[in-house]
Amino acid sequence: MDFGRLLTAMVTPFDDQLQIDWERTARLIDYLIDTQRSDGLVIAGTTGESPTLSDEEKLELFRFAVKQANGRAKIIAGTGSNDTAHSIHLSKEAENIGVDGIMLVSPYYSRTSQDGLLAHFRAVAAEVSLPIMIYNIPSRTGVNIEAKTMLALAETPNIVAVKESSGDLDQMSAILAGAPSGFYLYSGDDSLTLPVLGIGGHGIVSVTSHLVGRQMKDMIDAYVEGRPADAAKLHLQLSPMFKGMFIGPKTRMVNPVPVKYALKRKGIDCGGVRLPLVEATLEEAAFIDALVDAYE
Repeated sequence: MDFGRLLTAMVTPFDDQLQIDWERTARLIDYLIDTQRSDGLVIAGTTGESPTLSDEEKLELFRFAVKQANGRAKIIAGTGSNDTAHSIHLSKEAENIGVDGIMLVSPYYSRTSQDGLLAHFRAVAAEVSLPIMIYNIPSRTGVNIEAKTMLALAETPNIVAVKESSGDLDQMSAILAGAPSGFYLYSGDDSLTLPVLGIGGHGIVSVTSHLVGRQMKDMIDAYVEGRPADAAKLHLQLSPMFKGMFIGPKTRMVNPVPVKYALKRKGIDCGGVRLPLVEATLEEAAFIDALVDAYE
């Protein structure tokens, strides 16, 4: 399945008690689809603070997103964990709810072998008929899904895509060179959207699209339509935002803290973050203010 070119890894809106705020969630979904032009939404991924969401909250989010989107965008449920049985359970529940696909992060903390990764993903894929996006983010999980492993997984009929957040263009090139027809590679890094398109990637699973999705979609469209110079110009304009939403005044900021702050500043209040995440510092907030002001 083609999930689209621009997918947003959606934040989870909370109220003042850090419980899911359904009114804010409805407004955010509409904003991402109608204003920021997202083709699809990844629900309860890393940006959605999945480690601190209960299974019940995740399932309610999946159900709510499917209803609110109402066919206007693909809904991809984050159902992966480092427990294969748990991943299977959540994936089957998500399928029953009616999501368009699931995203499975590589098992974290356990740091299994490449054979273990193959066995894990194949076990989940065997239990559902939904199209599956694999999520490779070694900086968070501690293990890289190597190109050879990904290509073996791509032979599984319902494993149809990978979100590559390794930052390794050589690895992505190897995947694209050997992938079967109908298997899509998405960048997991906003700053690599255009370079990944340039080597044959399909699109981006983005965080910054909460703020500049329309411009990102214009950049993608320009490249796909054969206007690389226009795409490059947009990439250069967007680059400070891509970098700035993750690299703060002194060190790397923790996703989704900066994007939630920036959304609130734009009038799309999605509340705070759950511990162990903490709010942006005064210095970080001033940095984000200046970044957004400069872009606007």
